[in-house]
Amino acid sequence: MSQYLQKLILEGEHQQQDFKYCISDSKKIAKSLVAFANTDGGRLLIGVKDNGNIAGVRSEEEYYMVESAAKIFSKPPIDFDTRQHFIENKTVLEVIIESSSNKPHFAKNDQGKWLAYFRKDDENKLANKVMIEVWKKQKRSQGIFLSYSETERFLLDYLEKNGSISQSAFSRKAQITYREAERVLSDFITLGILEIQADEKNIQYTIAEDFDRQEWEADQWH
Repeated sequence: MSQYLQKLILEGEHQQQDFKYCISDSKKIAKSLVAFANTDGGRLLIGVKDNGNIAGVRSEEEYYMVESAAKIFSKPPIDFDTRQHFIENKTVLEVIIESSSNKPHFAKNDQGKWLAYFRKDDENKLANKVMIEVWKKQKRSQGIFLSYSETERFLLDYLEKNGSISQSAFSRKAQITYREAERVLSDFITLGILEIQADEKNIQYTIAEDFDRQEWEADQWH
């Protein structure tokens, strides 16, 4: 086995790496491609089992299924590169995806719905509307007009005391609509004021570690 491939397999699955024994469904691969493109980029090692054992693939057939996943079942389409590794008469196909500047990307599921995903540790997770809005706002050339009102102050006050909050809790406690909570949270994340904390069950929002509220508020009045 090449030292390069051996090193990758020993890393196991993580935020920027996923093993696939084989490709039986391009839509499932699209989900992984989208998650990598929407997050930090990464690689798929196709022909490698979850335990790291090499099964091998028919690389030409697998390549066309990856291409189908990237171009037909991903929207907008995703660019990727591939490398072939030959080990003991077996082929491992490495698929490399860069973090995209054209987020959000969506994958088509079995029901025909287009859903966005992000990568968290070794899992692909469904993105919520706040994340999707953040990705859209990050692409805007005109920037964000922020109204620093009672709602925004309430959010920062609450987070300074309690550490984190969900979108539904923010909507309820601030007595605003769910859509308004989405707008404020996505604005603050885009500006680097808040960070997203995703665990197995839900998504919470916290103040970014390097955010200085006193300095930032002083800038708002000048």
